[in-house]
Amino acid sequence: MHAKWKMAGGAAVAALALYLALRPGEPPAPPPEKAEPDLFAFVRSMEGTLPDGNVTVAAGDKLVVDAELGHLFDYYLAGLGEKPLAAIRSQIETELDRRLAPVPAREAKRLLGAYLAYRQALAGAEQALPPQADAAAAARARLQAMRALRGNYFTAEESAGLFGASDAYDDDAVARMAILGDTALDEAQRQTRLAALDQQLSPAQRAARDAPVKVAQLDASVRALRAQGGGENEVYRLRASTFTPEAAARLAELDREESRWQQRIIAYQAQKAGLPGGAQDAAALQQLRDASFTPEEQRRLGAYE
Repeated sequence: MHAKWKMAGGAAVAALALYLALRPGEPPAPPPEKAEPDLFAFVRSMEGTLPDGNVTVAAGDKLVVDAELGHLFDYYLAGLGEKPLAAIRSQIETELDRRLAPVPAREAKRLLGAYLAYRQALAGAEQALPPQADAAAAARARLQAMRALRGNYFTAEESAGLFGASDAYDDDAVARMAILGDTALDEAQRQTRLAALDQQLSPAQRAARDAPVKVAQLDASVRALRAQGGGENEVYRLRASTFTPEAAARLAELDREESRWQQRIIAYQAQKAGLPGGAQDAAALQQLRDASFTPEEQRRLGAYE
């Protein structure tokens, strides 16, 4: 999922955001008769999703260094906590080898190493920032430190390619924070300045800004449709008409995955209740967990205990 305009949400909302770049409003297609295969299972939390990043190569086997490459890196790095960094780096390199010829793959791996070093250095730089009087000033100071640090790891061209788009979104967000926090402005002046920022947005920026609202509205519509007795075909067609058939199919698979998970939780809880001595026998409880879930899945059980 792209880093810009981040919003928290459930699994369905997060997955749908992956497809916001696809053309909305395509005519609905019939739902798939069979569940699609699990296309990515590097970490459990990402099952049912596809890696971000449409990495491309220009003439002469030259790697195109743009935001898509960073999106690919960030997609896998989101698995930190479930996998160690070394395993994630190895997986990204494997994906680069799969997608690219040897020459651009080597260049992409070099940039991956620089990207990881930059991310690590950025964490230290942020901790060293002095306190700021307001949120907008703090955000602006962070952006300045971030951009100054990049010169240690990337050329100006590489920085523009990897971060140019996100920088534009960040600058817009900080400008809005400053306007909203300016107590010298009355409401009319504030709205005038915000409207002026709106006019400066590119179509891509405007779509990305509005995407979370559109996703939330669709989620509410799906819940209402199901409450009224709507079936999966109706849900699929609603999603497909709002976004794309591909997005609707992926969300349908996520629904099925969530349903299977809930069924497994119910079975586990029933077996747990039937243990001799209840859940007091730690060894027996762990044996049941090991028989029912992988180690990665067991990390999710705390919410159900």
